[in-house]
Amino acid sequence: MTQAVAHQASHDHAHEEHRLSKGKVGMSCLIITESFFFMAFIVAYLYYVVILQVDDGGPTPTELFYLDWLVYGASICLFSSSATVVFAANALARGAHDKFRSWLFITIVLGGLFIAATVVEWADMIGNKGMWMDTSSLGTCYFSLVGFHAFHVCVGLTGLTLCLLFSFMGKLPSFQAERFEVLSWYWHFVDTIWIFVFITVYILRVY
Repeated sequence: MTQAVAHQASHDHAHEEHRLSKGKVGMSCLIITESFFFMAFIVAYLYYVVILQVDDGGPTPTELFYLDWLVYGASICLFSSSATVVFAANALARGAHDKFRSWLFITIVLGGLFIAATVVEWADMIGNKGMWMDTSSLGTCYFSLVGFHAFHVCVGLTGLTLCLLFSFMGKLPSFQAERFEVLSWYWHFVDTIWIFVFITVYILRVY
């Protein structure tokens, strides 16, 4: 009887590892696919705005984009969240659920601040500077690229928030740590993509 139970537990554990490894493969495939989408948006932006410098009306990049406290603050928040989500994953793996929830909450707040900064920037562009997707090629490329990234941040925040709620309800035990790690890969991907978006939109505009 004891051997049968041990065998079943071993089988369940092996099945769980196999299923979770499939999750890692799935997330890797998703990240690779999404990377190509972002690459297309970035190449389009570079081609029309930076290389061709198409001027078909509307504000120019010089008038719109500059490195101020809002851009720096939003970027610091997003990059910092990559560290806090690692702390959260490590805490969950150790069974330190209180620390996990604390670090996860901080991660969500940092991501939320990034989205809030994006909303403020967009409100200024649309309301005060007359820029929207149909204004010019710049507007189309900018809002497509940055909007696509903001959408991914919101998806990541939704997943992280659900994990936090499940944890408070006691439905995220330590053996689910590898699942959370898979989700954290998506969040790291979103943070990494911002480096390329930041350089494309703000650094190339400045220099």
